Amino acid sequence: MSAATSTTTTGAGSTTPQEITQRSDRGQKIRMYLGLALIVIWGLAPFYWMVVTAFRDVQFTFDTTPWPTHITLDNFRTAFSTERGNHFGAALVHSIIIGIVTTAVAMVVGVFASYALARLNFPGKYIVLGIILGSSMFPGVALVTPLFKLFRDIGWLTGANYQALIIPNISFALPLTIYTLTAFLAEMPWELEESARIDGATQGQAFRKIMLPLAAPGLFTTAILAFIASWNEYLLAQQFSTKQTQTVTVAIAQFTGAQPHQEPYTAVMAAGTIVTVPLIIMVLIFQRAIVSGLTAGGVKG
Repeated sequence: MSAATSTTTTGAGSTTPQEITQRSDRGQKIRMYLGLALIVIWGLAPFYWMVVTAFRDVQFTFDTTPWPTHITLDNFRTAFSTERGNHFGAALVHSIIIGIVTTAVAMVVGVFASYALARLNFPGKYIVLGIILGSSMFPGVALVTPLFKLFRDIGWLTGANYQALIIPNISFALPLTIYTLTAFLAEMPWELEESARIDGATQGQAFRKIMLPLAAPGLFTTAILAFIASWNEYLLAQQFSTKQTQTVTVAIAQFTGAQPHQEPYTAVMAAGTIVTVPLIIMVLIFQRAIVSGLTAGGVKG
């Protein structure tokens, strides 16, 4: 009787291997989610503090309350005001022009270059791709002095010479666009293009009417990344921009306060919010297309 009771108790309290595995998996998921939550908080905390400060009254700039207090819209009016020599509104227009032109040119050149690298076989193809990737590792600060001298000699550092900013931005955006699109196009079903060629289409028609529509997610993703890179560029814009071509990154850095040596923190935060929020909204709206474009080139069917 005692032995039977002991056996029954032991069986009831024992843990099966399946339960142990389930508990282990549950613990791993909990640790993973906690880690992801910490990463998200770490990444969003500066942005949250920027938005809170942007809506806070200037007299409470250094208030450490973690939630919005003394809310006002005066900081946004100050950001767009030109009374203190700030030209944030014009800088927004300049950045949009430079970003759109840079993205458009980089995409047109990048599409044809990546198509050649992904579709055509020619001697030295991988050497060309390696040179393109290597150029993206070149530090931009090393180009400032020679480009400054060149642009000064040809008169591009005066007036509304957008090309002094667009051309360097294109050179930095091209390695990104070519590499991303090459990886994406290399995994596309080329049998569809060959079928179109058999039906009488030229290579250009097959590429334009068959392959480009299929490559839309990759094209869209690359265009967004190229635009964001141009929008956030500061180093070259600081050196080569003039009053007629000043970008938002330079304009925000040169904000002046009501008095000399006074840093207008709340106005800077308001301007930063205006510059950042549209990009975040755009990425959130099109996140499915972005993720699809980033992952499609790395998955084989």
